[in-house]
Amino acid sequence: MERLMNMLLVGVVAAVMLQCAIAQTVHVVGDNIGWTIPSNGAQGYITWASSKTFLVGDTLIFNFATNAHDVVQVPKASFDTCSDDNEIGNPITTGPANVTLTSAGDHYYICTFGTHCQAGQKLAITVSTTPGAAPPTTPSTPTTPATPSPTSSTAPEACPPEAPTPKADGPTATSRPEVVPPPPDSASSAVFAGFSLTVLGFAVGLFL
Repeated sequence: MERLMNMLLVGVVAAVMLQCAIAQTVHVVGDNIGWTIPSNGAQGYITWASSKTFLVGDTLIFNFATNAHDVVQVPKASFDTCSDDNEIGNPITTGPANVTLTSAGDHYYICTFGTHCQAGQKLAITVSTTPGAAPPTTPSTPTTPATPSPTSSTAPEACPPEAPTPKADGPTATSRPEVVPPPPDSASSAVFAGFSLTVLGFAVGLFL
């Protein structure tokens, strides 16, 4: 019994570890592009991010050469204007850089070197808490069931006329008593039932 419990415990731990490994994904930003100025501008990272699913616990890897680029997380207003004002956390200047996604919501990253951000070196992603999270949909308005049309009520049937009461001085018909068949032999049935119960009890005793 103890060995079985140990095996079950090991199985549960392995399942939890496997689930954690599946849930945490490493995303290389831009894949082969890396963290640089894309040839097609900001659309390069927009297209890349749209094909990915980002969850809390995932890791972003920014591949870039040290002293050539940096990674700065900023709010949306700074992202839109390519400004490092109100930066979130410290700039990452050593590449490659790993960034763990610790919260759900919209995350914005830019490069503050020169005009790199204006040239398209900026990344916006949406992080979810669970796979396949989607905004709630508005429930459809329930349809009102149609009111059934009233059915015409039928008139009650007329009561049948009462049979005339025979006169007291008239002849009365005499009915012959119905012959009732005799009841079955209950004694023989009781004996057979008792014998069956005895045999059944003996058979059950042999198996116990």
